[in-house]
Amino acid sequence: MKILTIDDSRMIRLIIVNTVRSLGYETLEAANADIALEIIEANYKDISLILLDWNMPGMNGFELLKILKSHEKYSSIPVMMVTTEGERKNVVKAIQSGADNYLTKPFTPEDLSTKIVECLGMSTQTEEEENLDIDLETLDF
Repeated sequence: MKILTIDDSRMIRLIIVNTVRSLGYETLEAANADIALEIIEANYKDISLILLDWNMPGMNGFELLKILKSHEKYSSIPVMMVTTEGERKNVVKAIQSGADNYLTKPFTPEDLSTKIVECLGMSTQTEEEENLDIDLETLDF
């Protein structure tokens, strides 16, 4: 399972890569949208999540999001915006355009980990805890 991070900041990519690796996933990195498109084309079947910055030189992350979500091969890859763009209107715009989640900078590795788990649809419950979940309404007393 690979997670692609797209951010023009080397430091942010390093923080993200370290967090992703601590969760046990492989990482791919791109410093801009053009490089990201090349990586996605070569690896789209193996990419489980894209972490995308909004503000980058050249094509910005929002433009890339729209391209990804309009392309049949890539549209099913979950995308989480990881950006300083925290204005409500931009969050809404990204979600309406297909972003699956949104995390504003600055963030902690814990915040990022939680959002990654959410995006990948993984429960934080253990299998044992899941087996204990009982719908009380279906029980006869």
